[in-house]
Amino acid sequence: MSQATAVLSPAKNAFPSPYEQPAPAGAEGWKDLYAYNLVFQDNRRETEEAKFWFCDSQHWPTVTKPFETIGFEFAVGCLGQYNSRQLLIPTANGIEYRIHNGYVFMSPVAVDPQHIEARVPQFMQRAGHYFQNWESLLANWHTKLKATIDELESIEFAALPDAIAIDDVLSGKGTGPSTELLADYDRLIALAYRAWQYHFEFLNLGYVAYLDLFMFCKEVFPRIPDQAIATMVQGVDMELFRPDDELKNLAKIAVRDGLVAHFADTSDAAALLAAIAADPAGAAWTQAWQGAQDPWFNFTTGNGFYAHDEYWRDVPETPLAFVKGYIERLQNGADIDRHVDELVAERDRITGEYAELLDGEALETFHGKLGLARTVYPYVENHNFHIEHWTMGVFWRKARQLSAVLHAQGFWPQANDMFYLRRDEVREALFDYVNAWMVGAPAIGPDYWPVEIERRRGIIEALSTARPQPALNTPPAVITEPFTLMLWGITDDQIQNWLGKGDVPEGTLKGMAASPGIAEGPARVISSADQLADVQEGEILVAPVTAPSWGPIFGKIRATVTDIGGMMSHAAIVCREYGMPAVTGTGTASSEIRTGQMLRVDGNSGTVTVLD
Repeated sequence: MSQATAVLSPAKNAFPSPYEQPAPAGAEGWKDLYAYNLVFQDNRRETEEAKFWFCDSQHWPTVTKPFETIGFEFAVGCLGQYNSRQLLIPTANGIEYRIHNGYVFMSPVAVDPQHIEARVPQFMQRAGHYFQNWESLLANWHTKLKATIDELESIEFAALPDAIAIDDVLSGKGTGPSTELLADYDRLIALAYRAWQYHFEFLNLGYVAYLDLFMFCKEVFPRIPDQAIATMVQGVDMELFRPDDELKNLAKIAVRDGLVAHFADTSDAAALLAAIAADPAGAAWTQAWQGAQDPWFNFTTGNGFYAHDEYWRDVPETPLAFVKGYIERLQNGADIDRHVDELVAERDRITGEYAELLDGEALETFHGKLGLARTVYPYVENHNFHIEHWTMGVFWRKARQLSAVLHAQGFWPQANDMFYLRRDEVREALFDYVNAWMVGAPAIGPDYWPVEIERRRGIIEALSTARPQPALNTPPAVITEPFTLMLWGITDDQIQNWLGKGDVPEGTLKGMAASPGIAEGPARVISSADQLADVQEGEILVAPVTAPSWGPIFGKIRATVTDIGGMMSHAAIVCREYGMPAVTGTGTASSEIRTGQMLRVDGNSGTVTVLD
């Protein structure tokens, strides 16, 4: 195997321009699927080529259907709002985004250096208030987010009746159900947008606090590894691990109460659950199962950004299969618990060793910054459960319900085809349905959308045949934007590795040293959660990106390798909390490595070596 490299632009010896990259065969006209502001426009070529764009395969690893753009439009837009308008972070504005050949690319927006100094006191006032009142403000966050989720849950989409209910007529209500149908769609979108506002209320501050600790440590300990700083905040109680803990508890109860035989076949969840409920020894297990559903099984094996993501609550076969896996490991004498005490001990050891090198004001400053980082750090992962998993799980459930309603009215051939429409087009189709119902004439949509959706389906399938470039255009001389460095792992060294210019031996991939340790084993390359069942004991997981909900397989594997991700990416954090060696941000590991190849993963140096 040769080192993975990106396709270079001959003219610039850099990444290709989006204007020079044709779409895969069969995907012609793909830009028509997306809003005008989401694609690279021909009359803006000079402007767009002057920017460096990286592919965010960490959050959007597959082609995005038109309706699904709501994920990055809301998420990245709200991220920018908190940076540039709410917190006024001195050195960071938002991030621009575009769709290119179906994939999401991003470009950080720099703050004009002449404005940085003026933003400092405003940032200190705003961020300082949150840091000083973190617990009370976070409690309020949970209250208002739960209210948003409850409101989402209250939305129900159903076909319009043949006639308005007599009670509504006689009471003088004066409006029909068409009013509520349109309003509920608008409310669905508005509530999702509100939730994404909440998502970033604390997240950027969590990164800021960690970055502040990181920069201080680099100043007073010039030779300190990045991993040592990350270790100082590990071992905290995270709600993101609670769903996996519930699975482990269910497995333990099944073994304890003699229910193992029921898990011989987990493909029929209804039958399995009924059998356990009827078993005289099944009461405790059934109670634990029911107690885990809300909220902890509002958890997806995807990442919450795609309409096809399946949630444990909706597809119980998925968590039951994970429970079966834990049962088998318990019967084989394996320890399935995540030993937080060991993580804490290592955290305290590392912290103590570096603290001994300081005294006086420097030591006091170190403890202050470390204390703040540990206080806010859990939110960096916990928000993921509450927004991407719980909130978006409800959102997609309701959206699929609406899609099924219009499918039944003949608007599209398959129940979930609504997601091939942009959200503004869905509003138009819904009004078409409502208007036809009001006037008593057939809707136009059933004669228009089926053919158009088949065209779009073909384009999406064609786009999915090609993997995206890791980046576009000429990279800057130096990457300085903090979130790009910490979350995505887009560093100067990584860019050179992607370009094939890094000092990396033949047969080796270079990435981010994201979680310490060294492991060897056969590779298991997967591209989606559908392939998790293929993962075998002792393998090394190689993927474009991992999801937090993949925790149940971490007890099987020896190490993790991803294409993208920095020290604060989900993959890096989860692997450190599970004590799993990890190398993230390799660029193209999932396309260069083949299942079965023997690998050596060095999470200390950030290298992945193919041994055969």
